[in-house]
Amino acid sequence: MSSLSSIRHVRRFSTSSAISISAAKARLRSEHDPDKALAIYSSVSDRYSSPVSSRYAQDLTVKRLAKSRRFSDIEKLIESHKKDPKITQEPFLSTLIRSYGRAGMFDHALQTFNQMNALGTPRSAISFNALLSACNQSKKFDQVPKLFSEISQKYGISPDKISYGILIKSLCESDLPESTFKILKEMKEKDVEVTAVTYTTILDALYKKGKTEEAEQIWDEMVAKGCSPDTTAYNVRIMHVHHGKPEAVLALIGEMSSAGLKPDTISYNYLLTCYCKNDMLEDAKKVYEGLEGNGCLPNAATFRTYIYYLCRNGDFGRGFEVYEDSVRRDKIPDFGTMKPLVEGLVKNSKLKEAKRLIKTVKKKFPPNFLNAWKKLEMGLDLGGNEESATEKASST
Repeated sequence: MSSLSSIRHVRRFSTSSAISISAAKARLRSEHDPDKALAIYSSVSDRYSSPVSSRYAQDLTVKRLAKSRRFSDIEKLIESHKKDPKITQEPFLSTLIRSYGRAGMFDHALQTFNQMNALGTPRSAISFNALLSACNQSKKFDQVPKLFSEISQKYGISPDKISYGILIKSLCESDLPESTFKILKEMKEKDVEVTAVTYTTILDALYKKGKTEEAEQIWDEMVAKGCSPDTTAYNVRIMHVHHGKPEAVLALIGEMSSAGLKPDTISYNYLLTCYCKNDMLEDAKKVYEGLEGNGCLPNAATFRTYIYYLCRNGDFGRGFEVYEDSVRRDKIPDFGTMKPLVEGLVKNSKLKEAKRLIKTVKKKFPPNFLNAWKKLEMGLDLGGNEESATEKASST
């Protein structure tokens, strides 16, 4: 669809459809078509009372457009907001900077920040942090330290705990977690609080780099400073040990509970994965079936991981049951996960289930996501008779 026709489409939708803001957010979460996403957002954007309430919907819309590389439409959408009277409010303008970052359009984000004088918008750590975040989101991690220094000096902005957190994130993403020790020292000297999020970011980067000893030192410092580790921090440690034996994961989950923290779906996903890697599928099944009893719900990663290992172990019947659960929860795994399940079902003469799976996927996903599924369906001859489909699956 051309930009002109997409704008006409938006206008038609805007004038003919009145939906609530909460309904718009819900539809945006599940809408993959960029034109429909743009139309949904445009129909309610004028009714948002605050920048915070609009940011989530705006970010989702920009994300859909960026995925389709519709950068000119993103520019039109964001630039149109600069005519809004609220543009003189720094939080409102900051959402535009962040949205450009989400689209990977950092030059536009920087241009918007530089226009603040002309737009009559004051600058503070709010817009400064939005710009730093946009730089990180645009994957320009190496530019953040320079930006941090130059912008804060030029405009007399005092970086706050969020600013430093974004700077530390950029260093960790640049595979330089050791450089953060100097930043932590600077924060201490300037009496800037180090948050649990910042400590966790460093912890994660150190573990990923194999710097276990340094990671444990950061953990000890966090605890010593009275910055209580949260569930996310514990999950980083669990991620580090879950490649080994389940006992190590169970010990950390027990430690979390003793500290008054509630293990979440991510915690249990690591435990489930650990059991699967150790060929303890019955224990993995107990974790999966016990999620709701533990106050958690399976997420996309739960289904992806569990179905993968069930297929690898030849349990395609159980794999199909778990897949059906993913359909009920609207969290169907990706094609790469599902392909071995379809092939396994066909190979084991479960043609009805294989056909039902592909039929469901075709209904759930937009046409541009279905090419690989159509090829698989044709390759396995799922439109033909059962015998030829089984033969084809056996030969793959």
